Amino acid sequence: MYSLYSLLLFLALIVSTPWWLLQMLRHGKYRTGWGERLGRVPQRLLRDPVGPTIWIHAVSVGEVLAISRVVEELKAQLPAWRIVVSTTTDTGQKLARQRFGESNVFYLPLDLPFAVRPFLQALSPKLLVLAESEFWPNLLHWARLSQAAVAVVNARVSDRSLPGYLRFRKLLQPVMQNVGLFLAQSDEDARRLVQIGASADRVHMSGNLKFEVKLPAKSDIVGQFGGTIGREEIGPVIVAGSTLEGEDAMLLEVFRSVVAEYPGALLVLAPRHPERFSAVAGLLASSGLRFQRRSQWDYSKPIAGGIFLLDTIGELVGLYEFADLTFVGGSLVPRGGHNVLEAAQFGKAILVGPHTENFRDVIDIFRRADALRVVTPQSLTPAVLQLLENHDERAALGQRAFEVMRSQQGATERTVHAMLGLLQEHAPAAAVSSERRA
Repeated sequence: MYSLYSLLLFLALIVSTPWWLLQMLRHGKYRTGWGERLGRVPQRLLRDPVGPTIWIHAVSVGEVLAISRVVEELKAQLPAWRIVVSTTTDTGQKLARQRFGESNVFYLPLDLPFAVRPFLQALSPKLLVLAESEFWPNLLHWARLSQAAVAVVNARVSDRSLPGYLRFRKLLQPVMQNVGLFLAQSDEDARRLVQIGASADRVHMSGNLKFEVKLPAKSDIVGQFGGTIGREEIGPVIVAGSTLEGEDAMLLEVFRSVVAEYPGALLVLAPRHPERFSAVAGLLASSGLRFQRRSQWDYSKPIAGGIFLLDTIGELVGLYEFADLTFVGGSLVPRGGHNVLEAAQFGKAILVGPHTENFRDVIDIFRRADALRVVTPQSLTPAVLQLLENHDERAALGQRAFEVMRSQQGATERTVHAMLGLLQEHAPAAAVSSERRA
């Protein structure tokens, strides 16, 4: 089965090569890390190890944020162990290098034996940890053959992916048997994991790690932006984060209505994908609305009554602090939505569209607590204006969001405890227990 899978994947990569090249040329995506993706272990990973190794894979920015506190806690519990982190996306790679150090971060190799095996041989991990729903057959298979314990943490099975998993359950089941521990985000995710082939005795509900993301360190833009707001008569501030194609035009129409009522209003518009920055800038230029790009920010020009296009990576979270109202994108169009927790941790009022399948359980928790508002393209403008007019209602909505965040704590502790237990089973007892701190 693995040989056939590898052959089909290899052929698919060959056939899709023109598409990859087009993405590199048009959008600058996937240009970096190809040596590592093809199995070349970078020299920075080959320094003399200080102890046994844990390899954690986090696809992109959201997963890197989710596993950050787990990494911190593991380092505290196992100070002599080395923890390395792989990512798939360039944005995830950048953030991971900032958080965990360049010498401990690399790109995930393609799921082919010739690419996976060099990393397993070089790192010799005692534990391989995959975040969320990364069920790579060859990686899991060869990790098990290399005697590494394998865990999937913060595991989830989305509404969109479930039918496909069920369709190929007979093929997926032996792949899932390579995993010694599944830690699910919710009871529903745990049920679905068993449904698609995981052994019930290996599946546990630990909670959602994304509820425990730490507030970001104060970046340069936070101070600059705060100073600008202090100098100008700016307000209200609306932060629209992680927007996708089709949503920006809707938000511009909303802002026209807002700025007619509040001449000092500011819309912070943060497209989800860097390759869309120029297109959104073109849309703003043709809209007749005043705007500035973050990458070309002229501090001498006022931003009140205009749009601030955040065409940079890694700065959105810090700007939620200044919002009077937030909108989280990917949800007015059928793309499944993005993470509302970044705004909730600041206690901000949150609006989302009806398409939030990617964060099904998170959104359900917030909705049950009346801690966000779900809007449609038709109701977006009235909802924004109504909340801007009612300070008390807006503040109460944000406070309930903050309380939801507080109520969901504990996932990191449960995850680390379970991972240490798995290590205890697979590694010599003394090697694990002697490193733990009381």
